[in-house]
Amino acid sequence: MTRIDNVATHLAPPALPTPTHRRGPTLPPHRLPHLPGQVAVPEQVHTPSPTALEHFNHAPAEAVEQTLLTCLRSLRWSHRLTAHRPYPDLDALLAASDEASYDLTPADLAEALAGESLPALPADTYEVAHTALNAAHAAYEARFGHVFVICLDGTPPTELLDRTLDGIRSRLTNDPEEERTVTAEELRRSARGRLTRLLGNFPAKAKPR
Repeated sequence: MTRIDNVATHLAPPALPTPTHRRGPTLPPHRLPHLPGQVAVPEQVHTPSPTALEHFNHAPAEAVEQTLLTCLRSLRWSHRLTAHRPYPDLDALLAASDEASYDLTPADLAEALAGESLPALPADTYEVAHTALNAAHAAYEARFGHVFVICLDGTPPTELLDRTLDGIRSRLTNDPEEERTVTAEELRRSARGRLTRLLGNFPAKAKPR
């Protein structure tokens, strides 16, 4: 089947994905609402070097806050993670990120959504695929008033379009309150993945000669 054929199959109504949820290691059960229509993807775990984490813990607060905004554009989330340093390990940082994400207000979520964009498709994706994605996303924005957010960590490039279109179509059936819950969860998961990658690339302190 060609890629154009794959895109064409998206025009038919898909089966709804089985709702799943993955929680951070320290979150109490009452913080975990039912999440209808969530598209589950595996979360990757990379361990930053102790030196990189140490530098993150002791870098100037303003620089850390600005860097964290590239993971989630929420000032409240960024301030909180910065203020709670130092973190003994990556798990502790990710747990703090989860807690801060769950405590975001509707205004905080709107601020974070303003910094999001649709997942980028591979460079060789056919134009018809972009057209299908743009049309689906226009319908989503018209219904919910904000960009569609989905965490695609660990998804092969060839499956990005399928996952995104399936997610949009399945979540179009949500009511606005349900979709706010799902969107907040996708933002949380996206922030975890970005934060993990950030720590993996965080500049380490130069060793003294």
